[in-house]
Amino acid sequence: MCSERGAEVTDVTIREVTDPDDPAIQGFGRMQTEAYFAPETLIPAGHIPSMLSGDTSTRRNFLVVAEVAGRVVGGALFHWLAAAGSGFSSFLGVERSMRGQGVARALHQARLGILDRAAGGHVAGVFIDVVNPSRMSAHELERERRVGSNGWDRRRAFEQLGFRQVDIRYEQPVGGPNGGPVTILDLLYCPHEPAEHVATSLVVSTMRAYWSPWLGRTAERHAAELQARAEGREWLALLSPAPRHPPY
Repeated sequence: MCSERGAEVTDVTIREVTDPDDPAIQGFGRMQTEAYFAPETLIPAGHIPSMLSGDTSTRRNFLVVAEVAGRVVGGALFHWLAAAGSGFSSFLGVERSMRGQGVARALHQARLGILDRAAGGHVAGVFIDVVNPSRMSAHELERERRVGSNGWDRRRAFEQLGFRQVDIRYEQPVGGPNGGPVTILDLLYCPHEPAEHVATSLVVSTMRAYWSPWLGRTAERHAAELQARAEGREWLALLSPAPRHPPY
């Protein structure tokens, strides 16, 4: 969500939110609504308190915020998926006035530390799905422009943090046109240690674990479809999420 090249965080506090009544939750909600062009696709702040208090042995939810004088200027909402041994990020963002100052990198490092703690060692890595501007409609691109963001810039920022695009066609099972899949997203992965490939089994088990709470039994079917799209490959390449000359 922001470029971090050569920047340093100053006067910013990074902290984990654990109290469901912490006012930073509402601040995070306001920040993500202002920072992202399609806030209706994000988890509303009103759902976060129950997520933080609804941990299970297989899934834990976390919120980390960046604050300046008590005001939330950035944050990350993410999940530890014990069945897969990996993390999945629902959102990481920084308000426009604070971009380019290292805030996103500080949030990301805090996120990896918390996931390591949840894993009891080293988490394999963290996944996130991100829109691909080349598959966005003219209306969606205009919404991006109106909030002052750019999809390719966002993907370049994730690349600076260590994320790479998983070489597989990815679909979010529901939420698209007429209730069908969302097809404008790519799956990105940041391994704990730099790598050029990710195991197909880790990708499939992560998405199965992430989808299960809200898709129920159909999560297994969608995971099987994802597995089939790997076409027998045991390892999937990790590619640049932001080509040098994107198709604007």
